[in-house]
Amino acid sequence: MRARLTVRVHAGARRVGLRGLRADGSLVLAVGPPPEDGRANQAVAELLAEALGVRARDIEIVRGVHSRTKQIEVQGLEERELKQRLESALSEAGEGHGD
Repeated sequence: MRARLTVRVHAGARRVGLRGLRADGSLVLAVGPPPEDGRANQAVAELLAEALGVRARDIEIVRGVHSRTKQIEVQGLEERELKQRLESALSEAGEGHGD
């Protein structure tokens, strides 16, 4: 089972974490590393893995590797479970809507 998620990434951020949801339903997040040598993408995978309670290797960028907007696939979660975990993570972070 796999679930998909669209994210909008702010790389090189001072404040790292989940920022909220955009009007189109995509998740806004910020990572510290700049978008060089795949470091920001790795940070995205690690941040999402922690927030969703999965391993970083279960997170795959399937579209937008070189773009700020990325399509993420999460192995081991169904769409419903992904949405529930994401809502919970955003609640804990005190976030709602971003960007």
